[in-house]
Amino acid sequence: MISLKRVNSNSLEFRELVSLLDQDLNRRYGVKQSEYDTYNIIEYIDTIVIANYESNPAGCGCFKKYDDETIEIKRMFVKPEFRGKGISKLVLHELETWGKHLGYTKAILETGKNQPEAIGLYERFGYNRINNYDQYVGMENSICMMKTLV
Repeated sequence: MISLKRVNSNSLEFRELVSLLDQDLNRRYGVKQSEYDTYNIIEYIDTIVIANYESNPAGCGCFKKYDDETIEIKRMFVKPEFRGKGISKLVLHELETWGKHLGYTKAILETGKNQPEAIGLYERFGYNRINNYDQYVGMENSICMMKTLV
């Protein structure tokens, strides 16, 4: 059974999952990943979703305000042993629902070229590729995407 809960960045479960995410990204991108470290700070975030699978922390995601109408989806991750169970879909849906409830009408995100499973998830959810924004301009491994929240 999968359950979702909303937490903030003080959550130890979130911090542990993000540590595993960072390890995964370092394996995929090597030293290039360090270029992204300053954009992945997790302090002072109040909009985090944790997914538990049979009471075990299995995945997470969060969003930050980008502008008055847009959220930025960040730190999406599912532990390898829990992949294929629909957890990422549930987390992303919950983040989008939460964002809409708070009055946002768009979501943007950045993912990497070496993450085909993430790219596929976002495309299935209706995200379209856009030009890289802000700090991701000129980053060759970055793929930026956007979706209108309806």
